[in-house]
Formats: sequence, C-alpha cells, structure tokens
Amino acid sequence: MTDLPDSGGFRAEGRDPEGGVAPISTRVMNLSRFVAQAARREPERPAFVWGERVWSWAEFEARVDAMAAALQTRFGVRKGDRILVQSQNCNQMFESMFACFRVGAVWVPTNFRQTPDEVAYLAKASGATGLICNAAFPNHAEACRRDCADLAFTIVIGEAAFGPSYDAIVEEHRAIRAVEAAVGRDDPCWFFFTSGTTGRPKASVLTHGQMAFVINNHLGDLMPGTTSADASLVVAPLSHGAGVHQLTQVARGATTILLPTERFDIEAAWRLVETWRVTNMFTVPTILKMLVEHPAVDAYDHSSLRYVIYAGAPMYREDQKRALRVLGPVLVQYFGLGEVTGNITALAPALHSAEDGAGVRIGTCGTDRTGMEVQIQNEAGEEVGAFETGEICCIGPAVFAGYYDNPEANAKAFRNGWFRTGDLGHRDEAGFLYITGRASDMYISGGSNVYPREIEEKILTHAGISEVAVLGVPDPLWGEVGVAVCVAHAGAAVSEAELAAHLEGRMARYKLPKRFLFWDALPKSAYGKITKKMIREELDRRGDLTGDGDPTLRRSA
Repeated sequence: MTDLPDSGGFRAEGRDPEGGVAPISTRVMNLSRFVAQAARREPERPAFVWGERVWSWAEFEARVDAMAAALQTRFGVRKGDRILVQSQNCNQMFESMFACFRVGAVWVPTNFRQTPDEVAYLAKASGATGLICNAAFPNHAEACRRDCADLAFTIVIGEAAFGPSYDAIVEEHRAIRAVEAAVGRDDPCWFFFTSGTTGRPKASVLTHGQMAFVINNHLGDLMPGTTSADASLVVAPLSHGAGVHQLTQVARGATTILLPTERFDIEAAWRLVETWRVTNMFTVPTILKMLVEHPAVDAYDHSSLRYVIYAGAPMYREDQKRALRVLGPVLVQYFGLGEVTGNITALAPALHSAEDGAGVRIGTCGTDRTGMEVQIQNEAGEEVGAFETGEICCIGPAVFAGYYDNPEANAKAFRNGWFRTGDLGHRDEAGFLYITGRASDMYISGGSNVYPREIEEKILTHAGISEVAVLGVPDPLWGEVGVAVCVAHAGAAVSEAELAAHLEGRMARYKLPKRFLFWDALPKSAYGKITKKMIREELDRRGDLTGDGDPTLRRSA
C-alpha cells in the first residue's frame, strides 16, 4: 500500500432497483467518537488516571477536542496526514491518538526506547508532516527534523525549547470545536510499526473500519461484559498492543490507569489493582511471569481481576500454571500480530487449567477469533491436515490494509488473499491451534527440522530454570545444532550435566541442545518480549555463535 485516501474512503458498486449501477457507501464511524460518547453518557466518571491526577470523561473529551482543533486550525493538518508521536506513556500521548483520529490524520506512535536515528527513520518512512515529542527526547526531535523533509511542525509534551507546549496549546484552543473528519472503512487511522526483528520496521496500515471490528472482537472474545464500571491497568507501552487494548476500554467508557512512573514498578502495579479495583490488564508472558512471582502479589487484594490478557508470545506451560495458581481462572490468551491487531485465535479462561491431566490441551493458543478464518498451509498455499506443521495464515476483517509504501513486503505477506504470519504451527482434531515457532526460528540439524519452542518447554519443566531461549547455530558436521541460553532462578545452582540428564528421554536425541549457556538474564525488547535477534547478537558479541560439533557440555562465563 502506498497511496492514502484523502476523503470518503473507497466505494463498492451495487445495483439500483432499475438495474443500473449505484454506489454503496463505505462510510464508518470515526473512532474518536468513542470518547465523545463516553463523555456524553457519564461525564463525571474517571476516564484516565496517572499518579495523583484523575481526568473525567468530560475533561478528557475537552482536551482531545482542543488538540484536534489546534491540529486543524493552527497547524493545518488535513485528512491523511501522518503525525509521529515519540513519547513514553502519559495522558497527552493517549489523547493524541484520538485527536489524530478526529481530524482524519494517521497516528504514528513509536517505540519510545528507540534511538534518535531509528525514530528519524520512522518519521521519514511514514511521511510524517507533524511530530508530537516528549520533552525528554530533544535529540529525537532534532534527528526527525534533520531527516524528514515533510515535517512541518513539532509539539512538545512538557516544556522544551524545540517546540510549543502540548498543554498550552490545549488551553489556547478550548473554545474552538474541531471538525470531525468523515471517514470510510478503508481510511487509515494508525501506522502500527512492526518490531523490526528482521530488517527495518514496516508500517502496518490500520484503518477505521478494521479497528471498529477489532474493538468489537476484543470485547466479545477477550473480555465479555466489560462496562464503564470496569478499570484497566496499563503495564506496557501504549504505542502497540496496549494501545489497542485501551482503545477497547474507551469504547466501553472503562477507566484507564497508568503506572505512576516510567519504571516498571511491580509493587505499584499491585497497589493500583487494589486501589482502583482493576478488572482487566493486558500484558506479555514475561511481564505476567514477573507480576506473579513478585511478593507484592500476596500483599494486595487482586480479587477484582476478571481478565488478565496475555499476548505477544506463547506462555510457557510452567509459567502458565503458576499464574493460574496465584491469580485464579482469569487468564485469557490471544495470538496475533500487529498486522492483524491480535485477531487470530483466543483461549478463554475456561480453557486454561492449572493442572495437567486428561482433556487439558497443553500448549494451545486457542481457536479462531470470531469472524476470522485460520488455516495451516504448506509452501504451495494448500491447507494441511490435523497435526501437520505448516505456516499459520488467516483472512478476515481484522487483517490490515497492507504495509505503507512497501510493495515488496506486501507481495511476501499475502498469498491468494491470505495473510501469511510467518509463524509455524499445527491444529489438533478439534481445531485448536498450537504454535511451533517462527519460521525463521526453525533450524535443520542433520537433515531434520527442529522447532525451538518444543525444547524450551521441556527445559522449563526443570525447577531451577526461570527463562530459556534455544537457537540454531552453524555446525560443520550437522549443518546446525541447538544452543540453549538459560537463566536459573535466584539461588538455584543448575549444572549443564544436570540439565542434559533432565532432557534425556524427553525428546529425540537430534533435538537435544549441544551446548548449554547460563546468563544472568535474557535481553528483552521494549515490550518485555524475549527476542531471538537480540540473543543472537549477544551470542555473537560473546563469541559463542558458532558450534563445533562437539557434544561436550560447557558453561559460558
């Protein structure tokens, strides 16, 4: 996808009663109207909480509308313009989403932990005409203005010399009403940048119609019964999956609560759950693991929680069982990518079990989301049978419009109308999906395919292991061999021989890692996910990237 529609969306053709061809409108609701609706229904209820500040829905709507008016009247923002947002979580960052939506602009949030040059690339690649930048990132603003010729203005969250203040602009434009843009189903609203685990990040184009479906699907499949009486705690950056989750909360008028500081404070998180009677939160497996293993989980009342939703990566079985024992039957898993805004499969609380046994589907990520169709396909694009491994592909209204200005990536991402996730997996006889791993994670040892996730699950059944990642590395004899990078629980002493003995008999010998390395911690992305790319880079830095065919186990310093 390259061109952005500048008005009205696209139109389909239908037949009028006299046999001619008449246009059928694809007009949809502007997503910013969710804020206006909540403010109309319950103006005094809390919309947003951050530290000691609480904004009512009426105040939140007034601030969104004032910024939208400023974008239109002061900065000349038009429908289809892209606005880059470089900021950690804060009320202004969240408000900017709806201000952009209201004027028909495209919200382009960054991973705020990226370097100035990386963010400048996003500004240029998206064709951003405006920048909303937190005062903590002057070098990012400078790099964007240096590299992005289309950038016409900068707005500062906080106080800094490189632009006018966001809050001051809001105050100056409170008396002006924004003109809500008319939008079509296919009009872009959000550029959702991929994490860039391979190559440069790509801008997934999310649209108003697509996201309306996603919101309804999230409410139905992940957290049914959500109302304005609910409260949601944010423990991840709003620029990605957490932003989609909170957009869903706004649609129901539920309260959004931020952690008081940028630092991930687990005790503060549990204190907020108790104080605000938090009913749901969205996170990733590594963060959920940290939350349930921290002693603060027993110090605060978390009985209000109904849905703890985790995504971004499959959750290892041992971690899953521990979370269920600590929190009760509140876990909800969904599998998806930014390109499909999470809408591929879901596993409801009733399908989670804290114990292994008959009838328990261990390792599944659930069944097709409502309105979505999922297939396991071979390299020819043909659907394979139960228990056969292939690429996970999907179609449905949640699939994005394509990558912006990247026809090569689009050609690779779609086949016969199906979106190709790049993830490998299989189904059981009842249609439950099991993820084997990324296609890029699989390696071939002695002519046999090896899927790291299966090995990682087995390693984590050892009581002394907290985290693990298995990668294939070059080997002169076998082509590739496995390297297991392990993190032991605090105070646990695990030897290589002990771990090898633990795996003996649990899997075929060709799958056994040839080397076991022990690190103090595994590197993680800004969203708390363990990424193989970062681990491989660290292995390379330490000189441990190549195998030697020697099955002798050794310890890495």
